[in-house]
Amino acid sequence: MNKLYFWLWNARWVALPQSILPALVAICLAHTSPNFSWGMAVLAVFGVAFGHLGINLLDDFFDYKKDNQAVRDRLNSTGIRARIAKCHYITSGEVSIRQLFWVASILCGIALLLGMIIFFERGKIILIISVITAFLGLCYSGRPFRFSYHGMGELVIGLVFGPLLMWGVYVSAGGLDYSQLFFISIPIGLLVTNIVYTHSIIDFEADKAMNKRTLAVLLNRKSLMNIISFLFIFFPFIVVLIGIFLQILSLWYLFVFLVFYMAITLFRYILLFQRNAQQKIKPKWWMGPMENWKNIEAAGIDWFMIRWYLARNLITFFCIFTIFASLLSLIF
Repeated sequence: MNKLYFWLWNARWVALPQSILPALVAICLAHTSPNFSWGMAVLAVFGVAFGHLGINLLDDFFDYKKDNQAVRDRLNSTGIRARIAKCHYITSGEVSIRQLFWVASILCGIALLLGMIIFFERGKIILIISVITAFLGLCYSGRPFRFSYHGMGELVIGLVFGPLLMWGVYVSAGGLDYSQLFFISIPIGLLVTNIVYTHSIIDFEADKAMNKRTLAVLLNRKSLMNIISFLFIFFPFIVVLIGIFLQILSLWYLFVFLVFYMAITLFRYILLFQRNAQQKIKPKWWMGPMENWKNIEAAGIDWFMIRWYLARNLITFFCIFTIFASLLSLIF
């Protein structure tokens, strides 16, 4: 049991809501379809979860092979504010790089097996979505493209965890009409992208020094970074409004605006970080859960985590209110 927890923790199971919640939204959207199947829907959710965990471990594998952790350790010793928790379980000698590869392969293999079961039920569209998603996931930090090192990692994550993931789950569950899916998957993809992009803004100096070309490094100017941040955070709400105006989404989807102030606060904190990274910020109840905050403050990474938590909680509650709106649309 301890070994299982060890691998789940290092596969970053705490990030699973970033994939599970969009999958649940897709199921809610597909629920009215005459082809809807709870069995296929559940298989799709488990496939998404296993694939997410496996790709997270493969990301560590590829990053470690590129020796980024050693670079980050050196940067940290010179005072650059880099978050250095990643890959510690490999550098500490707790597991070998070979063990990491095999565990990641097993998780991805389970996801593939579940995908094949769904493929026999739903047809080649599932195969196409799965192949595209797997390609982008593997090439996020792996050869030959290493998207995360060429300023495209954030966009890849948004595409994978937004439209592709939700499209795959929607089709697996039996969904047929893609109109609502479009106006919901795009906002969710942008908000998932925002989690990684917020990270890249905060880690801009460290990433630039180690020649990791995140989108923030590619933009290389605070004014441009802030414009893109504004779009990632606020454009999702505009897309929902367009969907409501076109009468594709019901008025119940206005519930997502309950998290609008959270979005405003996140953007304000990003601007504040660029002016005064040292300024202390205390979490407030309406910001959502921020686990182990005392330990985070003691470790001196509260400057990073409060913004990461806000970005994560923004997409989490956006999805929850989207599910709520979809259910109300069915009832009323």
